[in-house]
Amino acid sequence: MTNLAGKRGLVVGIANQHSIATGCAKAFHAAGAELAVTYLNEKAKPYVAPIAEALEAPIFVPCDVRSPGQLETVFDAIEQTWGQLDFLLHSIAFAPREDLQTSVVNSSPEGFALAMDVSCHSFLRMAKLAIPLMKDGGSLLTVSFYGADRVVEHYNLMGPVKAALESSVRYLAADLADHGIRANAISAGPIATRAASGIDRFDALLDEVRARTPANRLVTIEDVGKVAAFLASDDGASMTGSVVYSDNGFHTVA
Repeated sequence: MTNLAGKRGLVVGIANQHSIATGCAKAFHAAGAELAVTYLNEKAKPYVAPIAEALEAPIFVPCDVRSPGQLETVFDAIEQTWGQLDFLLHSIAFAPREDLQTSVVNSSPEGFALAMDVSCHSFLRMAKLAIPLMKDGGSLLTVSFYGADRVVEHYNLMGPVKAALESSVRYLAADLADHGIRANAISAGPIATRAASGIDRFDALLDEVRARTPANRLVTIEDVGKVAAFLASDDGASMTGSVVYSDNGFHTVA
């Protein structure tokens, strides 16, 4: 069984009980980790607060990576409360709806830049802030999707953005190896989350993936959480720079 006893982790990206980040946070907690949890804004807080309470999170703070200083404030809170950090989960992505629901060639420069900043560069910012807190090494995790590697209908702008995120994982793994810090991405199968609701015809995508996946079973947030807990633990210490699929084998099917 995965053991995270004595470890402290940051979870960014819980929107509600159906979020992939929620499944991961519950797995971290069940394995014995102490967690810091963030919420996007006051509108989101009532949906995240009960989850943070159930996780017994001693740190519960807002984090909108678009707001100057908020991400730094999160890490300041961790330093003041714990003085260290063992792992973090980056599970956030955003693109303006008008840019997400059009072809890549028609996406606006502003929408593309915003999607890249929130969905990809924020992971690099978190890594930089985590380095001084990961004194004994650590694990950086982010969440990707098959659309980073292959064209998925209606995924549009997020395909190139997730591809950049996966490439960033590889470069982070190399950059931070001397610090004992590893970086991995979990490529999760499609899950009906709030973030996914912005993708046009997402229900049709779920049906198609279910039909093509071996055993015809979609992945759950609990499934992804178990993979995340393993990668955050000492058992996953030899894995870095990897894109680990948690999709019931969908990526293997032609």
